[in-house]
Amino acid sequence: MLRGQRTIFEGVRHAMPNETLTITDNRTGKTYTLPIDKDAIRAIDLRQIKTGPEDFGLLSYDPAFQNTASCQSAITFLDGDRGILRYRGYPIEQLAEKCSFLEVAYLLLNGELPGPDELDEWIANVTRHTMIHENLKKFMEGFHYDAHPMGMLMSTVAALSTFYPEARSIHDAATRKLEITRLIGKMPTLTAYAYRHSLGLPYVYPDNDLGYTKNFMNMLWRRTEPKFSANPVLARALEVLFILHADHEQNCSTSAMRAVGSSFADPYATTAAAIAALSGPLHGGANEEVLRMLDEIGSKDRVPAYIEQIKAGRGKLMGFGHRVYKNYDPRARIIKQVAEEVFEVTGRNPKLDIALELERIALEDEFFVKRKLYPNVDFYSGIIYQAMGFTPDVFTVLFAIPRTVGWLAQWQEMLLDGEQKIARPRQLYIGKPARQVVRIEEREAPAAMLATVAR
Repeated sequence: MLRGQRTIFEGVRHAMPNETLTITDNRTGKTYTLPIDKDAIRAIDLRQIKTGPEDFGLLSYDPAFQNTASCQSAITFLDGDRGILRYRGYPIEQLAEKCSFLEVAYLLLNGELPGPDELDEWIANVTRHTMIHENLKKFMEGFHYDAHPMGMLMSTVAALSTFYPEARSIHDAATRKLEITRLIGKMPTLTAYAYRHSLGLPYVYPDNDLGYTKNFMNMLWRRTEPKFSANPVLARALEVLFILHADHEQNCSTSAMRAVGSSFADPYATTAAAIAALSGPLHGGANEEVLRMLDEIGSKDRVPAYIEQIKAGRGKLMGFGHRVYKNYDPRARIIKQVAEEVFEVTGRNPKLDIALELERIALEDEFFVKRKLYPNVDFYSGIIYQAMGFTPDVFTVLFAIPRTVGWLAQWQEMLLDGEQKIARPRQLYIGKPARQVVRIEEREAPAAMLATVAR
């Protein structure tokens, strides 16, 4: 029997005297009253629910953490049912419209948007750390020409740990600030070098006269010209994409960052772990899958047939639906507008017309509306990246550059949270009961092996 009452307003709770949950254990008949705080009960409070003194106590079982909060965070607010995303209280739509990426990075890390002087100092500090050690270039040259850029980025970020051993002093605020700034400054350089290595092109050093995204584009695409001049529309589009990808609450890679960081590993090792999580196709590679789907559809007139194919259970509608969002992903709305601006410069990609028609039909079809399958951030981002000249294997790396800011903000918040300990989830053991080891000469062949031999 469960009884509870709660008051919710966009994730902010108002204290009430009856903010408790009463549980009756039908095994014993005992009743327990658990406090509700911030719309949650503490799993450790379940430990008091026992059948006897030898009982370990009740556990909660939640595969993939679908309904378990592992931390308290003041960084990102996400309401999936209403399609709301905010960084430190600011709507993502306003940040994408009015701010630069480094302004948003400062906000995520420090809790407030910078003033003019703070921003100038922050930009100067990040820019100062865009260069990488020459030995790291030699390390990168050891990769085969067709090495995946994500694997190269993961390895080189981990290697930075050996170049900056002082980064292990994670409890020193000044050291944390320095290493965070270093990593944010070096991520575009490492990414650009990985990209050019895969093309067999010489590396381009950072140009400190350029802003964050324009400098990145310079390192990616400069050839023999003495000074690279990025198209301002494309540079701004990349800036917006970076803002949209900077943080997204406790996703797989952020959870990995916090879990590894809870062991007090240095920020380079923990970021490499987060990159490893992001490299999986279920996390960072979805926009590439959207491009494959659009290629498979081929033309706008074939969209209705493809929709029917999906409804019949043959295939998946990539770029639609989200683990958290049960409404239109607010980032997708912004990216849709950015796509139009990009194509005015690059020429219209026919994939956009297919995507727009796919979105139109899906949003009107009861099959998808009932299942709350709305476009997510990946639906349009891959089309934009491709139009800008990026190959699909680089898409996830482009995701990693801005998400590094969110990872580091979450990592720092975790370190300063007095309740956090080394991550160590419980398990429900479902294996064999206690048994005795038999000497090898006395063992019988397993039944499964005998059955295989008989066949």
